[in-house]
Amino acid sequence: MQFIRSAFRFIMSKAVGWLVSVKSVPANIEKELGIDRSKPIIYLLQTESFTDQVALEKSTKALSLPDPFEDIIIEGTPRKRRYFLDEPQGLLSRKVKKTAIEDIFTEYFQLHRQHKELDLQVVPVFISWGRSAGKEKSGFAQLMAIKASPNWLRKFFIVLFFGRDNFVSYSPAVSTRQMAQLHGSDKQIAQKLVRVARTHFQRKRQTLSGPTLLERQTLYNSILGAESVKAQMHEEAEDKNISVEEAKKRAVEYIDEIAADYREGLIRLGDRVLTRIWNKIYDGIDVGHAKRVRELARNGHEIIYVPCHRSHMDYLLLTYVIYHEGLVTPHIAAGINLNFWPAGGIFRRCGAFFLRRSFAGNKLYTAVFREYLELLFNKGYSVKYFPEGGRSRTGRLLPPKTGMLAMTLQAITKGVNRPVSVVPVYIGYEHVMEVKSYMKELKGKSKKKESPTQVFSAIRKLKNYGHGFVNFGEPIQLNQFLDESVSDWRDSLPEDDRKPKWLTPVVNKLADSIMRRINRAAALNGTALVALCLLSSKTQIMSKKELVRSIDDYLKMFKQVAYSEDATLPHEEAAALVDRTLALNRFEQSEDKYGSMVSPKNDNAVLLTFYRNNILHMFSLPSLIMTAVFAHKQLKKSDVLALVDTLFPLLKREFFMHQSIDAARDYVDGLITYFIDCGMLLQSGEYIQAPDAKEDTFHSAWLLSRAMQETWQRYAIVLNVLEREKSIGRAQLEKQSQVIAERLSALFGMHSPEFYDKNVLASFVNALRENKHVQSMDNGELSFSQSSLALKDAIMPLVWPEIIQHLAQIEDAR
Repeated sequence: MQFIRSAFRFIMSKAVGWLVSVKSVPANIEKELGIDRSKPIIYLLQTESFTDQVALEKSTKALSLPDPFEDIIIEGTPRKRRYFLDEPQGLLSRKVKKTAIEDIFTEYFQLHRQHKELDLQVVPVFISWGRSAGKEKSGFAQLMAIKASPNWLRKFFIVLFFGRDNFVSYSPAVSTRQMAQLHGSDKQIAQKLVRVARTHFQRKRQTLSGPTLLERQTLYNSILGAESVKAQMHEEAEDKNISVEEAKKRAVEYIDEIAADYREGLIRLGDRVLTRIWNKIYDGIDVGHAKRVRELARNGHEIIYVPCHRSHMDYLLLTYVIYHEGLVTPHIAAGINLNFWPAGGIFRRCGAFFLRRSFAGNKLYTAVFREYLELLFNKGYSVKYFPEGGRSRTGRLLPPKTGMLAMTLQAITKGVNRPVSVVPVYIGYEHVMEVKSYMKELKGKSKKKESPTQVFSAIRKLKNYGHGFVNFGEPIQLNQFLDESVSDWRDSLPEDDRKPKWLTPVVNKLADSIMRRINRAAALNGTALVALCLLSSKTQIMSKKELVRSIDDYLKMFKQVAYSEDATLPHEEAAALVDRTLALNRFEQSEDKYGSMVSPKNDNAVLLTFYRNNILHMFSLPSLIMTAVFAHKQLKKSDVLALVDTLFPLLKREFFMHQSIDAARDYVDGLITYFIDCGMLLQSGEYIQAPDAKEDTFHSAWLLSRAMQETWQRYAIVLNVLEREKSIGRAQLEKQSQVIAERLSALFGMHSPEFYDKNVLASFVNALRENKHVQSMDNGELSFSQSSLALKDAIMPLVWPEIIQHLAQIEDAR
């Protein structure tokens, strides 16, 4: 009889296995969940389903976990390794019968009383087929929706249609030894374990599928019935001299323009298509700290993803990663410029909702959009939007636009049923398809409007792009953030729909915190490191041997003195990393009798600045140390730390660095110690100095001293203009600085359009004002001060002599 059952299971497993493709979440259960393979493991599933068990068997085999169909020997007695909370529904009845799981665990806890060394790991496993949450009305979507215990006929169709979209999601193990020590009888402890497991599986289902989808009419009724929208419809009618019914039609048009039309089937199709595309163009997608997001979802948080924005690929890549991490895909805020045929309709059905670049005083549109956003939050949908507002053309983070964040906080103040957390996300690439157009735009060419032609052209050009990187930063729990920022915010809310007085400064603080956490979670990659080295080289060409040595030194630096706990480093050794990067065919390679040389390809050094800028913030303080030492020949450590006190607030503002001034001092102190230990700096009594040019470490130190040179030059230009004019309007200061920067760029071959970018210059001027290095006069002009002079005296020695000479010549020519 046992043989017949085994043979039947084998045949059925093969048949079902042909239909099933399993994705295991998380992929590394030991690191993320703390499951110990050396201890006995038993699996706890929601429903006693043969197809679920087959999926679990495939997953455990791939993860090298015990086979769920094999018995486990406990105190000399063979027992099953898999258990279930419920039996499946009957074919003609919706009633779900419970299994004898409580009695089974009661017996296990009794065994623990007898055998003190016994400790089993109960691993809850949620098996999901498809992601359909269903709709409010019945239909095919409801038939296919995730149900706790579907009958065998429904399960047949589910496996048939969704077998290739199966997720096996593991949760942290529960120690039976620890459970046995809880207060209460063995029966009561078993009941508690089962009760907690049921709640856990319900949350898992919500995490994977999301809330029930809104019917269109329900969406209209919810938004049009909101008091703020009704008030604005009446105001629109009065202001535009139209009927309220006409104003309502406009509101409906706004809803249609804005709202997503999420279709789970299109998400599954998109997964198939994107998997093929990613496999074609990327060597891999590295994901960091996804555990954070799963923990938030497991704890019932509403999640708002706020990633940096460097490419149109961001929309697809982040959603793809979220999907494959076993989480419900978010609704995505997209610019109205992307709502063109056919992309707009596809994006909308994948969860995109569209917003205009400017609300431009359109109060009715603003009210509709805010109510739609609040509806998403209240219904439990995860949301994604880009705080920078648009794609960065320079590769560095842009100053955040705060409109969406303000509406998010206002929604929170009105009351959202679940805790809401913002998750900053760093996205990086070894190649960005738009980078050439970015450089043209920075040089003055107008931005091309998105169109079908652009889309098809981009698809045609898809090729090997190396690796993509997605790192989830440290979340911000918004209610907690509000409590810490404005302790009495609940008592200070206006009775009407006006924004509270404290909102703007709190939103600015939140935006700044998000951007810093994004950069804190940066990913070093091969293209960025090679770009940084080549651009720091005097001639933008290096021997391959020197390149490998420098990158190896920098990787060792970050391993020994980490930039942050969230930043990630390449897994390969430096030589392998350089070889893989050069294989992407983005750099020129040549040979002479002394070996290989590497340089930018086809005079494309300017393109490399984009990739360098992705990681430049990580090198700013190491570079400052080296620049100061090379400039002054020798310095005391205290002098370097004093320079950090002066310049770090400006660097922090410009590069969204996460450290406090005290943390920055400690970090620099650690770097100096490391540099001395590895030979990149020398200790001579109380002074530190650069290594001899004959030393192997000299070239890495010298390159590092040049990495931030354009930043120091830009600072020097602004301060020189300010000193020359004594007092000057902000706009005029930025314009004159831009003209001089363009001239220096042409004369000295600066390979970075951002060197004279007005937004970057404006950011530095803002930093000067915030840190009181300039005085604001009554007429609005900025005046040179003693603080300005002290800052200039600190910066000028860091700047190349030829730049200082030319700045003096410009002054003499006036």
